[in-house]
Amino acid sequence: MPMQITPSLHAIRHSFRIPVAPGISLDRFVYSYFISGETVTLIDTGVAGSEERIFSEIRSSGRDPSEVALVLLTHSHPDHIGSAPGIRKATGCTIAAHPAEKTWIEDVERQNRERPVPGFTSLVEGPVKVDHELVDGDVVELSESGGCEILALHTPGHSAGSLSLFLQGEGVLFSGDAVPVAGDQPVYDDAPLSLQSVDRLLRLKGIRTLLPAWDEPATGREAYLRMESGAGYLRRIHAAVRECTARGISDPLEVTRMTAVSLGLPPQVVNPLLVRTITANLLVRDQEFME
Repeated sequence: MPMQITPSLHAIRHSFRIPVAPGISLDRFVYSYFISGETVTLIDTGVAGSEERIFSEIRSSGRDPSEVALVLLTHSHPDHIGSAPGIRKATGCTIAAHPAEKTWIEDVERQNRERPVPGFTSLVEGPVKVDHELVDGDVVELSESGGCEILALHTPGHSAGSLSLFLQGEGVLFSGDAVPVAGDQPVYDDAPLSLQSVDRLLRLKGIRTLLPAWDEPATGREAYLRMESGAGYLRRIHAAVRECTARGISDPLEVTRMTAVSLGLPPQVVNPLLVRTITANLLVRDQEFME
């Protein structure tokens, strides 16, 4: 059975592996969510092959996969768009995402060239057309009679067009990967924007449940504490990078290795994605935006 968050909202946890070296892989998980209303709305799609699990969980909740009318993608990365083509093919649903993510969703080969991820081709079924562009402040009505709507919040940093989605009536925030998980591998393209986005979410009133993609759901005060922890983690990362550069170390790979040690991260997470993240801090190493 899917994890029931509210009477109409369910969470699905997808486990997968990312190969990082011959014979070595990282165990990961990602959440997708579905909302049952007049139709079924899906938030993110998991990795390639996740559609069967998603459809099974929808059936377990008493609905039918054919009722999936809308898929909201928080961003374009493989574990969020992986099974979108299969879901579209099976249901004919509408796909919505931020315009800054559209190119990588519709051209996954380009995404793989510009942001190589270990095992990329095994994580993504293929490209899918974005039917509707969502920008900051857009409201998605989930019911023709009103009363159930999602507010789109542009929360860049993890990626240029990352969206957080606020189900206002129930106080539920889908944060995608906007909030880094303290102690886990950080992944973002813009360090200052990442912090600004988390700070924006922290100022959002009325959050009763936080539903991230790479972390477990949090309720009540814990939702805000989780976001505060993510903001603190971003500051720790930047401080560690600045310490390296203060010692005269500027090579991105070496700075990444030393930062990983400083953060207590295992050696196997020193991969192209982490180098990309640390490079984002190196680009602004002289700025004190994290203070």
